[in-house]
Amino acid sequence: GRDIVFLHEVQAGPASRSYGIQVARLAGMPAAVLNQAHHALGALEDNASASRVQVDLFAAPPAESAPQASAVETELARIDPDALSPREALEVLYALKKKAAGA
Repeated sequence: GRDIVFLHEVQAGPASRSYGIQVARLAGMPAAVLNQAHHALGALEDNASASRVQVDLFAAPPAESAPQASAVETELARIDPDALSPREALEVLYALKKKAAGA
């Protein structure tokens, strides 16, 4: 009743497939992180048969995987908070919140 039944056998050596990216996606990791991981995994898989080249996992992500700034992020980047009165800052905050909610 309290025994653990293992359905797979662990063997020495590398796995034939990586599920780390799928697990990271389920864990809610940002798309930019998933894209970089996918790129690194692809490079590893491409080089696996050719050579044992080490892929730099800490290198900057390729340009095509850099996420596009959202409308809220773009608008937020243009705001100079020091130039706003407290009332204006509150109005901007509510407008950004509404935009982020898609309303």
